[in-house]
Amino acid sequence: MTSPLTLAHSSCPNDTFVFHALTHGLLPGAPATDLRIADIDITNGLAQQGELDVLKVSYGVLPYVLGDYALLPCGGAVGRGCGPLVLGRRAGDPATALTGARVAVPSTTSTAYLLFRLWAARAVPGGVGETVVMPFHEIMPAVRDGAVDAGLVIHEARFTYGHYGLHCLTDLGEEWEKDTGLPIPLGAIIARRSLGAERLTALSAAVRSSAQAAWSSPAASRPYVLEHAQELATDVVDQHIDLYVNSFTADLGAEGLAAVRALLDRSAEQGLLPAVPEGALDFPGPAAA
Repeated sequence: MTSPLTLAHSSCPNDTFVFHALTHGLLPGAPATDLRIADIDITNGLAQQGELDVLKVSYGVLPYVLGDYALLPCGGAVGRGCGPLVLGRRAGDPATALTGARVAVPSTTSTAYLLFRLWAARAVPGGVGETVVMPFHEIMPAVRDGAVDAGLVIHEARFTYGHYGLHCLTDLGEEWEKDTGLPIPLGAIIARRSLGAERLTALSAAVRSSAQAAWSSPAASRPYVLEHAQELATDVVDQHIDLYVNSFTADLGAEGLAAVRALLDRSAEQGLLPAVPEGALDFPGPAAA
């Protein structure tokens, strides 16, 4: 009997929504899973340790793990109008506000931080000051209270930062789309290459089917999604899912892969990440339709 696949993803509504059917055994013939829910910074570290079979990670981690893990063509977070934001206490010119600024970030391994560094390299010629890593839920209060000058935020903060009296200094996703014409690559689903092409293909089909099941019957996953999003209002949960679960979740496609390649190549050119060889992003089996 095949052992369950060890799987880790975050408690964010997009992940619990997409993976609900798979992790709850609702898909006949799909692989069994042993789920661990953890913050993205933790899953990024677990991927680099090579401990689990399947993980949700930041795209910025891919260059460090592609030797052992393959990128699945579905299940992740790529989209438009969904990028990270840089927030401050006052509205104003971002170059002026961020020059020498103390900026709180949720992680230095996140795609959000990578997008921030790529943008700041050209948009803040005077250079950003100190970077302070702190738990995501502490960032907006820290900016509001003056503990830091600015904060890099993701996901639901897009809908809630006004509650803290904060202002958006720049929308990094908007800047990325303007600069590249491509969607924003945020979170990837990776699986251990040693599973082999057949199991990877079956897993890819199961992840896609899980997303389709969530779209077809959103009420089925609703209690589970809300259970893991206890601090979020239900309307924020709905906005979160609508924004981050989209056609790229079902299939990265050529455009999604082009966005991933652009992010990794630009980061390598700036010395922020190791270069990713040609072919390293290719799925090692036929992706299920």
